[in-house]
Amino acid sequence: MQIIKRDGRVVEFNKERIVNAITKAMMQTPDGIDLDLANKIATSIEKQLENTEQINVYEIQDLVEKKLMGSSRKEVAQSYITYRYNRDIARRSKTQEVFLDIISAKSNEFDKKTNMDIPIIMMMRFASEVIKPYVEAFLLSANVRKVEKEGYIYICDKDYYATKALNSFQYPLNKILENRFEVGKALGAPPKTIEEAINHIYMPMVAIQKEISGGQSIPAFDYFFAPYVKNTYAEEISKQKELGINIDSKYTVEEYIKKDLKGLSEKEKNIQIAINNTVDRVHKAIRTYLHDMNIISMTLDKQISFNTINYGTDTTPEGRCIIREVLNLTYEGIGNNETPIYPIQVWKKKKGVNYSPEDKNYDLYKLALKVTAKRKIPNYINLDASFNENHLWKNEDGQRWYYECAILGDGVRIFENRHGEKTSIGRGNLAQIVVDMPKIAIESALKAQDKLGVNFELGLGSNLTEKYKNTVIQIFKNELENYLEIAATQLYERFKFQGTAIANQFPLLMSGIWKNSKTLDKNDTVEEVIKNGTLNIGFTGLAETLIALIGKHHGESEEAQKLGLEIVTLMKDLAEEFSEKYNLNFELIAISKELEERFIRKDRLLYGEIKGVTDLESYTNSIDIPNWYETDIESKIKIEAPYHELCLAGHMLNINFKEEQELEKIINLIDKYNIGYAGISANKS
Repeated sequence: MQIIKRDGRVVEFNKERIVNAITKAMMQTPDGIDLDLANKIATSIEKQLENTEQINVYEIQDLVEKKLMGSSRKEVAQSYITYRYNRDIARRSKTQEVFLDIISAKSNEFDKKTNMDIPIIMMMRFASEVIKPYVEAFLLSANVRKVEKEGYIYICDKDYYATKALNSFQYPLNKILENRFEVGKALGAPPKTIEEAINHIYMPMVAIQKEISGGQSIPAFDYFFAPYVKNTYAEEISKQKELGINIDSKYTVEEYIKKDLKGLSEKEKNIQIAINNTVDRVHKAIRTYLHDMNIISMTLDKQISFNTINYGTDTTPEGRCIIREVLNLTYEGIGNNETPIYPIQVWKKKKGVNYSPEDKNYDLYKLALKVTAKRKIPNYINLDASFNENHLWKNEDGQRWYYECAILGDGVRIFENRHGEKTSIGRGNLAQIVVDMPKIAIESALKAQDKLGVNFELGLGSNLTEKYKNTVIQIFKNELENYLEIAATQLYERFKFQGTAIANQFPLLMSGIWKNSKTLDKNDTVEEVIKNGTLNIGFTGLAETLIALIGKHHGESEEAQKLGLEIVTLMKDLAEEFSEKYNLNFELIAISKELEERFIRKDRLLYGEIKGVTDLESYTNSIDIPNWYETDIESKIKIEAPYHELCLAGHMLNINFKEEQELEKIINLIDKYNIGYAGISANKS
C-alpha cells in the first residue's frame, strides 16, 4: 500500500510511523505510553486497508483519531489531535515565513542584485517555492533527495527542473540575423543596416531567455555585426550619389575612423563624410544595445546578468569598427557616466591577431586594457591556451570564429563535444550540480580520527602525522567519488527528463538555433539534439577542503598543491568516465555561482567554527587561493593555472591590479602559464 504525503511524495505504508505518532501523543497524557495499545491500533488500521492500493496521509490520520476515540484511552485522541494540529501549524509557519519574506521584498542570497518589489519577480519567487517540493517528491530519486537534503550537493535551478528548461546558450547570432523567425508573431525580416541588426536581435534574445533558465552568450559579436557596418556604409555612400556626387561604389574602406574634413579633396571629403556618418550610426546602435541590456538587467531578470558578448579577433575594417565602438562606449559609460555592467564582455586574446605590436588588432587590445582599468571589463579568454585551441582554426579563414572558444562571462565554457565539432556555437549547458567539498573533507577528517583513535582540533596549522594524512586522504577520495557518482546519476536523470520535451516547447531555440535542431518537427522530442549540450559538476572551496584534510591550502604548501591537483584530477577523470558511461558531455566546472556563503553557513551550524575552514564569511570560490592569504600576482597565477585544464566546463582566474601598467604584464603571465580565462579588477585596497 502506498501513502501520498503532504508534499506529494508517494511512500510505502509503514506501521511504525503510526505507532510513533500515537506514543508521542500518549507522552502528553497522565497515564503515559501504552505500547501494546499503539501497536494494536496500528495493526488494526493496516488490516483495514490491506486491499487499498493508495491512500492520503490525512485519511490515515483520521483513522488513527477514530481508533483512539473508540479505545480505553480517549484522552489520547485529544492529545493526538493537538499534536497533529501543532505539526500542521509548524509546517504552515515555515511556508508562511518564506512567503512573508517575498511579500516584504526581502532578498535571499541569490537575489541581492534584483529589484524584489517588482510583481513579476515576486510571482516567480512564489512559483519557485511552490514547485520545489514537487520536484523533490516526483523528479528526484530517493538517494539524490537524501544527499541534497543533507547538504552534500546543490541542484542548480531546481525551480526550473519541472519545466525541462536548458540552462545556458551560446548564440549562433548569424542565423538570427540572416533569417526571419516567427514565434507567435513575426520577429521581422532580415536586417540590412547596423540599426536594424541591433534592433532585430532584441526580440529573439528575450524569446530565448524565456526558454532557458540561465544566461546567453554571443560568441563572436564583432564578426556577426560586421556585415551590417558595410551595408550601413554603402547606404551612406548612396546618399552622396543622390546628391550628385560621383564616388566609386567599389571603394574599399581601410579603416572606419572619424576624421576632420579639412584639407581633403572633394571626393575624399565625401567619402570621409560617409565614413563619419557610418561610425556615428554604429556608435549609436551599439549604445542602444548596451543601454537596453543594462535597463533589462537592473530591473527585470537577474539571469540576464550572465549575458555575455565575446569579441576581439575580427580584423576586417567593419569588425574593427564594431570592437572599437563597443570599447569606446564602455569606457564612456552609459547614462551619467555610470559603469556598464551588462552584458559582461570578453576579449578573445589570440597570437597573430591581437596580442603583439605587429598584430592587426593590437591597437584595440591596448584600448581594451585601458577600458578594463576603468570599468573592470572586458574579461580575457586566452585562445592560445592549449585546451582552448582548435586545429581547424586558420588565420586566413573568414569563418574562423566558428572554431574559437567563447565563454559566458561568469566562466561557463562550452567547447568540446562528443557528438560533433569542437565549437561554442549553437550549444549550451543543460544542467549543473555543485558539490560541497569542504563538508566532505570535514566529515572525512572526523572519520579518520575515529578510525585511528585520535582527537585533535581541525583547521589551519594542524600538526598531522603521515599515517593520519594517508588515512584521511583515502577516506576523502572514497567519499568524494561516492557523491560525484550520485551527482552524475542525477544529471543523467535530468537529461533524460529534459529530453522528453518536444521541440514546440522551445519554439525559437529548436527552430534551427540550437545545433542540429533544424531537422526537428514541432512534436519531435529533443533528446537527440540536446546531447550537444554539457552536464556540469561543480565544486566549491578547494582551499578549505585542503585545510580540513592536511592543515594547509594550495597557496602556502607544495604538499597541499600536489594534493589539490590530485583531487581535481580525480574529479576530472570521473567526469570523463561518466561521459563514456552515458555517452554525454560531462565536464568539471570550477565556479559555483555564489553558493560559497550558503554552504559555509550550514556547515558552521553542524561542525562549529573550524579555523581557516568554517570561521570565514564564505568558502573560497572553487580553485582560488583564499583572499586573506597574501601572495604576489605571478605566484597566484602559477598555482591556479594547472587547474584550468582540468575544469573544462568553466574556470576563472580572479586577479586584482593596482596600476593600469600592470594589466599587460598580467595578460603576459596568463599566456605564459596557460591560463584559460581571467577576470581583472582594481585592487580593493
